[in-house]
Amino acid sequence: MTVESRPVRYFVAVAEEGSFTRAAARLGIAGPALSRAIRNLETELGVRLFERSTRVVELTEPGVVLLTHARPALEALDAAARRAVRASASQRSLLLAVKADADGGLLEDILAAAATEPDAGPVAVRLCGWREHTRLLRTGEADAALMFEPYDPAGIDADVVAVEPRVAALPADHPLATAARVRLTDLGIAPENVTERAERDIHQLGVHDLAQLLALVGLGTTITVLPRSVAARYPRQAVAYVPIEDCPPAALVIAWPQHSRSRGVAALVRAATAVATSRGIGTAVEAER
Repeated sequence: MTVESRPVRYFVAVAEEGSFTRAAARLGIAGPALSRAIRNLETELGVRLFERSTRVVELTEPGVVLLTHARPALEALDAAARRAVRASASQRSLLLAVKADADGGLLEDILAAAATEPDAGPVAVRLCGWREHTRLLRTGEADAALMFEPYDPAGIDADVVAVEPRVAALPADHPLATAARVRLTDLGIAPENVTERAERDIHQLGVHDLAQLLALVGLGTTITVLPRSVAARYPRQAVAYVPIEDCPPAALVIAWPQHSRSRGVAALVRAATAVATSRGIGTAVEAER
């Protein structure tokens, strides 16, 4: 069975809006035309996708299944179109998504190493926000991404580039601020919460980035946990960074779309791995002395 993408896009719009009227306005088409398209899609599939009433439009069980698979399929189609357009551009740069100051301190060396790889070609950096990397990969807006775990792995392949210790970010007047090292129990942090601690703190405290979070740390409002390389980029007189004895390491990965066959991406991955190895921060965390 072959289904056209347009009625599927219409279906997704209705499902997301919960209303034919709002979906029609969003799509810029007439309501009757939208209703016909959905009825035709239901006829073609032989299932009912929506339960309709005068007030509510609800998905049926087949509708839920279709929505679950339709969204990533449409994203993949849009991504393929973007990549095709970008591939036609002369001297096309490979786009590497990176969050500012969250590159393990390796970005400049990786770019320099990639420049020596014949297959890599020119590499341009696409700066992005927290957890935005994988969306850019899935939508075709980036070819590769350098980021710390965790990340949404759907449709993504990745190699670990480097691992590094984490440190506690404490107010400078905190009782543990002058300690040689601390344990997670000293900080009241559970091991399973470490990986997403800084991101969770940012959301819960209503701040927008790490600089604002560290301002609150300096004021004594909170404490947090960061990869050591990130902490090194944010020295603050009011903040003390203390090694954590029993903290799981931070893993920096280079990721790419699962179905990518780009030789340029492969060359960039090789360059990133080589740089981390040359720095002695590959897959084993250096011991704290």
